[in-house]
Amino acid sequence: MAAERQALRLMPYGRAYKPFSIGLSALDPDKWLEPGDDLGRYLAEKQRLLATRRDEIFRADDDSLDAAREALALIAGHLEARHADIYRRDGNNLHFLDHTVALDDPSVPPLLTAGMLIEDDLAILINRDGSWHLSAGFVAFPSSWSLAEKAGRPMEEVHADVPGFNAGTRNAALVARIFDNLKPGLPAERFNWSFKGSDALAMPVSKHLPEDPFRPVRPIAANFMRVERQTLTRLSGTGAILFTIRIYTDPVEAIQRRPERRAMAAAMTGQLAGLSAEERAYKGMQDADIAALIAWLDTLLR
Repeated sequence: MAAERQALRLMPYGRAYKPFSIGLSALDPDKWLEPGDDLGRYLAEKQRLLATRRDEIFRADDDSLDAAREALALIAGHLEARHADIYRRDGNNLHFLDHTVALDDPSVPPLLTAGMLIEDDLAILINRDGSWHLSAGFVAFPSSWSLAEKAGRPMEEVHADVPGFNAGTRNAALVARIFDNLKPGLPAERFNWSFKGSDALAMPVSKHLPEDPFRPVRPIAANFMRVERQTLTRLSGTGAILFTIRIYTDPVEAIQRRPERRAMAAAMTGQLAGLSAEERAYKGMQDADIAALIAWLDTLLR
């Protein structure tokens, strides 16, 4: 599977990496977006969710419109220039796969148009009186959070449930500083991962529920590593920040086929053992899940 190969290439869970760190690195602008063989599957699921749960996956404040238009133009231009094997522009229409998307359709919010071109979810961050806010989002595939609970709020509140990132923490101050200093043309990326009992793209779970319905299952090899590739791009015209989130799912059992499986297992064990109780809860992993996964990984070290 192309998606599996790509997720394994990213594999932040299988290398020296500290969960719940900012972990931001410079990104080659030419590699900003990564449309792949599974683009059709992502777009079909987005379309289904828009038809059935639009208010849950799309929100936009009035001050986000200009930034959303700029984001759409930036994304369309990047796809046309860097992924011409998939995308072809004809006037204000972009053709790809069996889709034709009108880039100037006034009946469709520009952030929705942009999100229906790529696998990634999109968010617009705007600075209001010195504080960055989640001003708009087309987030079809959240990883155990709810756009409806976060939209319009300052980032300190958006990150309130993230261990070590709530208001007043060093990480919260660092995030604000990164947003303030991000320069146009110099995007950045980071990765998150979690251990889930499903390969579903959409996992819209409120952190206030007593249990994550996507929590790991048994046997361990039936689970999935869920990877988020996140990018940050400063929009030169409006000064807003475009935040993208691309989901990759990787079957846990696929790790067994990797030639570097021992190194991956050792790295994952170290990461899992280092999670605090608060961090485990945020990832939807109970102590029994952690212990079972570590025991399974130990079989790869022999």
